[in-house]
Amino acid sequence: MRVAVTGTPGTGKTTATDLLASRLDDDDALPDLEVIHLNEVLDREGLYTEIDADRDSKVADLDALADWLDGRDDAVIDSHLAHHFAADRVVVLRCRPDVLEERLRDRGESGAKARENAESEALDVILAEAVEEHGLESVYEIDTTDRDPETVADELAAVVAGDREPSAGTVDFVGYLE
Repeated sequence: MRVAVTGTPGTGKTTATDLLASRLDDDDALPDLEVIHLNEVLDREGLYTEIDADRDSKVADLDALADWLDGRDDAVIDSHLAHHFAADRVVVLRCRPDVLEERLRDRGESGAKARENAESEALDVILAEAVEEHGLESVYEIDTTDRDPETVADELAAVVAGDREPSAGTVDFVGYLE
């Protein structure tokens, strides 16, 4: 089984999947899945085509990442890009845009980059891409705004275990844009 955990930067993907990893190791009721932090792979393996100076980010080589992932089928893939790859289930972590913008600024992102990500979150950009790529029946939304990382990891574990129904379209932040 392959589970993609995606979402706008700052929604809590890496923190939640790190907590999930320890549960996958310790809980016999959960499948034995490797947790892959895809952004670390991108950096370590140099799987990007260029550096976007305006956005201060690397432009991922999606084909090279797909090749790297080939054969790694028993995995949880963590990245804002994870929904672009084959997966049985796709979890989209969400966060209220004003909180997301504050989280990103707190970790050193520029105001422009934090605002751009907050607007993307309000517009459901990653959710829309995930649903288009994988269908409503495979996409699960988790709002991380007022949840601690342990609770988010509980929700991820429920998705992995098959104890949670797909839920795309249950989170709405479009009011942020008004």
